[in-house]
Amino acid sequence: MSSTTTAARVGGPGTILSPDEVTAFVVAQLAEIDFDGRSVCVLVPDATRVCPLPLLVGAVHQALHGRVSKLTVLIALGTHGAMSDAALAAHVGVFPGVEVRNHEWWEPSTFANLGTIPSSRIEELSDGRMTGDVEVLLNRAVVEHDIALVVGPVLPHEVVGMSGGNKYFFPGVGGQKIIDVSHWLGALITSAEIIGTTSLTPVRALINDGAALIPADTYAFCVVTADTQEPALHSISFGDCISSWASAAEISAATHVTYRDAPVRRVLSLVPRMYDEIWTGAKGFYKVEPIVADGGEVILYAPHITEIATSHPQIHEIGYHCRDYFVKQWDTFSHVHWGVLAHSTHLRGAGTFDPATGEERLRVAVTLATGIPEEVCHAVNLGYRDPATIDPAAFAADPDTLVVPRAGEVLFRLR
Repeated sequence: MSSTTTAARVGGPGTILSPDEVTAFVVAQLAEIDFDGRSVCVLVPDATRVCPLPLLVGAVHQALHGRVSKLTVLIALGTHGAMSDAALAAHVGVFPGVEVRNHEWWEPSTFANLGTIPSSRIEELSDGRMTGDVEVLLNRAVVEHDIALVVGPVLPHEVVGMSGGNKYFFPGVGGQKIIDVSHWLGALITSAEIIGTTSLTPVRALINDGAALIPADTYAFCVVTADTQEPALHSISFGDCISSWASAAEISAATHVTYRDAPVRRVLSLVPRMYDEIWTGAKGFYKVEPIVADGGEVILYAPHITEIATSHPQIHEIGYHCRDYFVKQWDTFSHVHWGVLAHSTHLRGAGTFDPATGEERLRVAVTLATGIPEEVCHAVNLGYRDPATIDPAAFAADPDTLVVPRAGEVLFRLR
């Protein structure tokens, strides 16, 4: 894996970079590296992340087209649904000589085996709460190219602390085992504790260990998006996947975290259309949970969402529960994909479970005001409100309610 001591960066918390500044930076950084005659796999986010991706991929293309033997763009879906050809063209842009691929995580032939992270390391990272070797599978496109170049945003994240960097490999284009282990490790720590952490969290350490096994040279452009009407950037950092991520995480912590002096009784999260299922729309809860008072409520307002998670039907079998509901009944739930268990706990937040009485107590109520039917909401242990009865302006006038527009990217914390 390529390594530099300090990432290069342009921009900062108070900056809005122009397209010309972004392009010039990308071209200048890539001019310094020997790409000539080599193949390059560019890993980018799917449509659940906001950034000026056509600008960034266009700058990479400008810098590398004609120099490299092959240029492939790989969409780091994790376990999200595939994007259509039309959606890919709009999302990435269309550039001569560039192949754009979905990460086909549902196809076993997608993966190459890089080796194993030993059980002793898993025990160390989890403080003894988890054991077992972890097989490290990665999309073989990364392995079959000489260089892997990550291009994507860094944001507060419920599993790893801050997204971006090596997270584009795991879980971005990684196999099920390391996805499950990393997500359940984060769930054991809890989303509320880990989200927005810029230091080396145990989950970040795990994915760095996996990325260290990648035979290709790895680099990253880690960007921090600005809260503007059209996608724009505060900053862009370049270097190896660890230093560039750390550089961007500093800026994200200064721009994507909003602090409040006191808890709020209710939050109405206006979930944007880029989240088309609760699997991703649940970010409207993760990012506000830390500021909700005990006994409070988060309403996810998303009339456009009609599905919980089409790719993860197991969530309908287990429902949404706090961490201890699963941990204290582990023999019942250990067979479920741990990534699904983690998603369940992340959306249900803090709580307790008494196995003697079967009583679960949850700190915060979660209500869906979506296109998902009432009986489905109740069946998965979530509340329901008819979205037609929601007037955001009326909620905004209520002193006990915080209305969050475009919920899902900015983290709210108490001072």
